[in-house]
Amino acid sequence: MMSDLAPARVSTPSIASAGSPGRRAEHTAVVLLYSHDPQVRHTMRLAIGTRPAPDLHVRFVEAGTHEDVIRLVDSTDFDLLVLDGEATPSGGLGIARQLKDEVVDCPPTCVVIARAADRWLAAYARVDATLTHPLDPMTTGQTVAALLRSRAAGVPSVR
Repeated sequence: MMSDLAPARVSTPSIASAGSPGRRAEHTAVVLLYSHDPQVRHTMRLAIGTRPAPDLHVRFVEAGTHEDVIRLVDSTDFDLLVLDGEATPSGGLGIARQLKDEVVDCPPTCVVIARAADRWLAAYARVDATLTHPLDPMTTGQTVAALLRSRAAGVPSVR
């Protein structure tokens, strides 16, 4: 029942406009952050930043439950999903696998895992990239930028 779901938190950064006449307007990528833990979502948001690369702007939408993720993916055109592999009761790997099975043209998925040894599970879940806790802002920004550029170029995500 939809009324039982906690509303997803949307944070929109203030982005300065590109400014110069004749310059093409830059697209703001919409990124879903999922974790049951608000502190983990905050850490993800900080590690990605509103500009993971000079040419990329990001707006975040946050989800705290599995149900929120499914509802938001059904209703929003995301450019990237960043999922917490350690979330409970539904981990990001299971949600990624479900989305890859059920969503046509599923956005790229990046799962944050606790152990590099869990990358085999990420491969089974067909995620496009993994990051490990604690998040390194340089690696996180580079990974997110690559995934967003692939999506913008029309490269299909892992199926």
